[in-house]
Amino acid sequence: MFQIEQIRELIQLMTEHDITEISIKNGETEIELKRLGAATVVQTAMMPAPAAAQPPAPPVPDQDADLVPIRSPMVGTFYAATDPDSPPYVTIGSQIVEETVVCIVEAMKVFNEIKADVRGTVEKVMVSNLEGVDFGQPLFMVRRQ
Repeated sequence: MFQIEQIRELIQLMTEHDITEISIKNGETEIELKRLGAATVVQTAMMPAPAAAQPPAPPVPDQDADLVPIRSPMVGTFYAATDPDSPPYVTIGSQIVEETVVCIVEAMKVFNEIKADVRGTVEKVMVSNLEGVDFGQPLFMVRRQ
């Protein structure tokens, strides 16, 4: 469990170092702090109990259930192409393999090529060029092959 003083210290560190988001786990408790402009949002959650202790969720039909996300491995800026005059790395319908570079995420002036890590067809592009992305945010949805 987090103490209020620990949360205050984290918020102060975020402000001093211009950090916009942080997530920390302590035992079964997880805390997520996000700065939105001058405000800081605090979310806490208990970690779920082991799967055996939870009743199964009822099945919900979803046409996108078989799509797999390609997630951002970091916070940064999404680039669909190497430069404004080049075509995007991938578009809807693109066939990809695990080593296919699907985009660039720029973080702290470092441009990181993001690879698919999945084989399939790009079904959805979830972000726009030059959009800010968060750690774990879906960038593309892929139908596996």
